[in-house]
Amino acid sequence: MGRNWKNLKIVASFWGAIALTQLCGPNTSVRAAETVVVRFGPFAESISLSELQNMADTGEFPRGLELYTGRISEEQRNFLSGALRARVPIDVVTLSRLLNTQIGTTILSNLSEALVRRDQAGVQALRAAFVLGATEPKGLSILDFIAAYPSQRLEINLLKAFQVAARLNTSFWRTQQFMLDIAPELDSRTPQISLPFDPSQTGTAQVQVLNLNWNDQNRSRDIPVDIYSSNATTSEKPVIIFTHGLGSVRHELRYLANHLASHGYVVAALEHPGSNETNTNLAAQGKSRLLQPQEFLERPRDITFVLDELEKLNQTANHPLQGKLATNNAMVVGYSFGGGTALAIAGGELQLEGLKQRCQGNLAILSLGETIQCVAQELPENSYTLRDDRIKQAIALSPTSSLMFGETGLNQVQVPTLVLASSADKSTPALSEQIIGFHQIPAPKWLVGIIGGTHLSVKDPSTTLDQVGKLDTPFGGGEIVGEQAVDVRQFVKSITLAMAAQLTPEADQYAVFLTSDYAQLVSTAAFPFRLVREIPPSAMSRVKKFESN
Repeated sequence: MGRNWKNLKIVASFWGAIALTQLCGPNTSVRAAETVVVRFGPFAESISLSELQNMADTGEFPRGLELYTGRISEEQRNFLSGALRARVPIDVVTLSRLLNTQIGTTILSNLSEALVRRDQAGVQALRAAFVLGATEPKGLSILDFIAAYPSQRLEINLLKAFQVAARLNTSFWRTQQFMLDIAPELDSRTPQISLPFDPSQTGTAQVQVLNLNWNDQNRSRDIPVDIYSSNATTSEKPVIIFTHGLGSVRHELRYLANHLASHGYVVAALEHPGSNETNTNLAAQGKSRLLQPQEFLERPRDITFVLDELEKLNQTANHPLQGKLATNNAMVVGYSFGGGTALAIAGGELQLEGLKQRCQGNLAILSLGETIQCVAQELPENSYTLRDDRIKQAIALSPTSSLMFGETGLNQVQVPTLVLASSADKSTPALSEQIIGFHQIPAPKWLVGIIGGTHLSVKDPSTTLDQVGKLDTPFGGGEIVGEQAVDVRQFVKSITLAMAAQLTPEADQYAVFLTSDYAQLVSTAAFPFRLVREIPPSAMSRVKKFESN
């Protein structure tokens, strides 16, 4: 499979470049490329744009490509011709702005290594071709890119292209086998457990939501907060804080907040003003940065501020929540970038020296999660501790952690922690972002694997409607969401409720739902679940091999 896989990765790497560089460039009126030259060592073959168009329309390969395509299967031929027909809907204005950022320019420079140009203007040519190609009403295609490339011909060094393709998002590809390795024995035996009840079922309490907008005057930050509670709320149960992902909203896990509240918990879902959807929309309009480096520090401080305000409510006479908020016994639940926030406020130390070195290198090899973390290189210090002692447990759903905590920062996490990883997560690939970090976290801890899950599978369906029809690329799209991900969300409800209960007198009653046997029992054909307390030696060897590369 190795040789055929390399053939497919040439196209995959091209679409990966398009997906990742939805990020930047100046307009130009030149549209000249009519020929593609594929160079392999001393050999070169020329293919006209019209021949490629015919290949897209009919599936018939040009004769000049026979040297490279003679050994691939019919299925792979269909894949290649289909890739030529596929289109990516990209907003030209957003693409242009983003490709002019420092990260966008660096990535374009990395990708230009595969181009052969005598004038060394590969970055400018790539930028112009991406932006001009994206002006097509139906979206950007490979053929549009070639036609927009500002040269009479587009010459590709095939060996360099293979090297670029091999580097792109490698952690995603290496994750797949690991997820099958972490609990292989589960596939060959029947779990021997009896369940007292179904923790995925809605509780009996009636849920109410209080919408507040608090202002932290010391930091000039407005923090919107939705507080979910019920008529069963008591101080015996911990307060649960939700922290959202980059460019998202406080209700991205609304189904989970409602579920927990129906079982008597208070959930405070806050919105981080410097990294929410509103800020991202402003960034797309050129009115702000997508992410300020200070946000790595402000997000945990937002949680501390919200806990302070909840304590004030707890002491407010005649308030419905008076005396019911256990703010000194809190659990944090974070998703994606919010997962990194959760790990930080649980004690994880930001260690940025290695990040600052790493992020000066080849950014085209990074996943989206790693690229986001590179923003932290602008922070003045090399280490930051942001722990809040009131946080007694943490859940990190598909967190970013590979760079921001360095080699030992997660050793400082001082509370029981559950980390969830999805095998098909392209944005925060499990092996680099969750698995290695999990290994560093001290026990007690739990690692949950969702085989077949994607980055957005855990989110509330109301926040993933924009995924319909998105093209599946090496860096994005192909998300399993909505009705397709019901099984995932049911499982997340169960394990989150069980984790919350570990801070209550009901801890023993819920412990069975945090076992490998339970994960196997509720697995489905679409989503085999895994749950382990430590990474087994057989799988650990794969982790160490990945770390050494």
